[in-house]
Amino acid sequence: MPVSTPPSLHPRHPVELRRIGANGVELNVAVAGEGPAVLLLHGFPHTWQLWTHVMDELADRHRVIAPDLRGFGLSTRAQGGYDAGTLAADAGALLDALGESSASVIGIDAGAPPAFLLAMRHPGRVGRLVLMESLMGGLPGAEEFLAHGAPWWFGFHRVPGLAESVLTGHEARYVDWFLTEGTLGEGVAPAVRDAFVRAYTGGEALRCAFSYYRELPTSAEQIREAVRAGRLTVPVMTIGSHPVGRALERQLRPVADDLVGHLVEDCGHIIPLHRPKALLGLLEPFLAGAGHAAAGGRAAGADGAPGGGTGERAA
Repeated sequence: MPVSTPPSLHPRHPVELRRIGANGVELNVAVAGEGPAVLLLHGFPHTWQLWTHVMDELADRHRVIAPDLRGFGLSTRAQGGYDAGTLAADAGALLDALGESSASVIGIDAGAPPAFLLAMRHPGRVGRLVLMESLMGGLPGAEEFLAHGAPWWFGFHRVPGLAESVLTGHEARYVDWFLTEGTLGEGVAPAVRDAFVRAYTGGEALRCAFSYYRELPTSAEQIREAVRAGRLTVPVMTIGSHPVGRALERQLRPVADDLVGHLVEDCGHIIPLHRPKALLGLLEPFLAGAGHAAAGGRAAGADGAPGGGTGERAA
């Protein structure tokens, strides 16, 4: 069924919401456009609506597939399976269910490690890979970012039962903090904010969200195993902003055959909502197969114009 979209977006491509069985769970999935598939994997505290401001443009040339991850939004609130490897298997099964043998895959925050593992384990299924504002487990390269320890909420979320018992009844205030911090104080559109708050309201919704953090040690070992077994051979682009910056690029450069890295200036963690034009300026040429040539060694600034970053390829 068509999904309601904020009128200010003037969408050209209708978005269809579907419920699709994949890897033992049912995923709520937004689909728009036709063409080569692009799979979008959100993070915390988001749903598929994280991609609200970029889906329509991408749908001009692609079949855009944006699920709520396992346990998030309207997808099955499973008891387990929140490690990156299982989430990657969910993504592969979703592509199968939609009849897509391969896709370009874009992951941010909690969606980046599953996207990475899908590309490492099944490189033939991933045409191009984009990873944003995340870290790949304990791979070297993030020491500067982690010099003072992981962000405070990682420890809070990882204690079984604690965060949900404290936050139940206060979900809106908690989600608002992440949305404000993630946009450098600017906030997000009310309709998107309200959708996120609804998705993370209630003890069971919070349990599922925090299960991702509780599985981080398992996910980190899966990432180490994948890197020990082989290299990242698909073309990959990393995009950083505040606070992760270039840490992910530094982690992946030694293990990737074909990597370009960008930094979006004056942008918070939630790049698709905070600076969608700048993001599209990087995504569209890269997904078209001309990412490296178009990058020209410079990253996008806040307005989407070239800025002062590096776009070099890995040796």
